[in-house]
Amino acid sequence: MVSKHSSLDEKQKREEEEKKAEFERQRKIQQQEIEEKLIEEETARRVEELVAKRVEEELEKWKGEIQREVLRRVEEAKRIMEKQLLEELERQRQAELAAQKAREEEERAKREELERILEENNRKIAEAQAKLAEEQLRIVEEQRKIHEERMKLEQERQRQQKEEQKIILGKGKSRPKLSFSLKTQD
Repeated sequence: MVSKHSSLDEKQKREEEEKKAEFERQRKIQQQEIEEKLIEEETARRVEELVAKRVEEELEKWKGEIQREVLRRVEEAKRIMEKQLLEELERQRQAELAAQKAREEEERAKREELERILEENNRKIAEAQAKLAEEQLRIVEEQRKIHEERMKLEQERQRQQKEEQKIILGKGKSRPKLSFSLKTQD
């Protein structure tokens, strides 16, 4: 008995630990997603600052043609980085849209399944109610027949009782008349 109890306690503890671990894992995933987003934003900001700073330095260092070439290359690198960043953001947006669409599809399927179950339950309830109504009608009919039988039996009993009373009272020629005479003995 004690070992079963401790086994149940251990099982409950394990389940609680698993729940805690799952909750902690979900929290870490969320934390990681937040940190990744912050890192991404910080990286974009730093890249932009770095690019701006390098452009400034190059402009300061070089004059004329070299300065224009450096500026052209920096602008091209910036465009490439912006394009890559925009493409990455678009990929992320598309992935999120796909995930949302999948969630909506799953919810729709669940909703349809629940509606199907509800319709099935309503159909079963209607069938059960119809059977119950038929059963109630059958019971009422049986009770009516039993009542009629009782009434017939009661009427028959009363009729027999009246007949017996007539016989007892001698009414309606139900018993022969008795004649009494005195005979003398010789």
